[in-house]
Amino acid sequence: MVYTVTLNPALDYVVKLDGLKSNDINRVYDEKIYCGGKGINVSTVLTRLGVENKALGFVAGFTGEELERRLKKDGIDCSFIHLKKGRTRINVKMITPERYDINAAGPEVSEKEVEQLLKKLGDLRRGDFLVLSGSVPSTVPLDFYERILAQLEDKGVYTIVDAEGGLLLKTLKYRPFLIKPNHQELGDLFAIEAESDIEVEKYAKELQRFGAQNVLVSRAEKGALLVDSTNEILKIENAKGKAVNTTGCGDAMVAGFIAGFLKTGNYDFALKLGTACGCATAFSDDLATKAEVEKVLKAL
Repeated sequence: MVYTVTLNPALDYVVKLDGLKSNDINRVYDEKIYCGGKGINVSTVLTRLGVENKALGFVAGFTGEELERRLKKDGIDCSFIHLKKGRTRINVKMITPERYDINAAGPEVSEKEVEQLLKKLGDLRRGDFLVLSGSVPSTVPLDFYERILAQLEDKGVYTIVDAEGGLLLKTLKYRPFLIKPNHQELGDLFAIEAESDIEVEKYAKELQRFGAQNVLVSRAEKGALLVDSTNEILKIENAKGKAVNTTGCGDAMVAGFIAGFLKTGNYDFALKLGTACGCATAFSDDLATKAEVEKVLKAL
């Protein structure tokens, strides 16, 4: 079973306008609501690929109930902790000739509720996969990911961490199965510009030396690079197509990598399916469907 954790999910309200004027009424010509959050994105793509999974995390208030309703309607299994205070955030994405993202702070999480989630995660078994992705909300202890990994250290769970900066670095001592920085995040970790193949390989190996078993670096238009647990370096180029969306591409890649590894146990195929999921999402307004992924997979 694959489990995903989203600590601060959201309903993303996406509106399109011809322009944005102050001190006047701005009329929307298109609007959509999506369930947001990196772990939720992973769960969505896994579900579309037919991989059994469960979305965990925190929800609150009427917006949390709506997010959970929408996920279940889409066939996504959920087991959220329902918070007593606040409400799941609504993020507003305004698309004009420019783009404006307005992200809310999210609800307050108590230590008791943190312990509830930790207890739920303690039930994971050998062979399960756990995806920890995104930032930690201000009301959740900054060492939360570390506490989870420490709790699971000897249980044979495949842990995947997709986070930035110190939040990622502090988890490496627990030897996560996979980490997935993009090339910019990789550069930020070492205060360099990770653009060339040599630089990406060098610093991906450095993260492996710190403890990560597999390091998958997404490189935007340059494709992706994997340093796997056997120290082999695998590279792949993107499929050809018109990119219309960057939201969720990295999460889709993580989902595809897990699905590919579960199916074959082969890193080459995992990288290929992960890339197909990321590209198919880039070519779509939403997270990729199975049909869209299969079409791109044939082209890689």
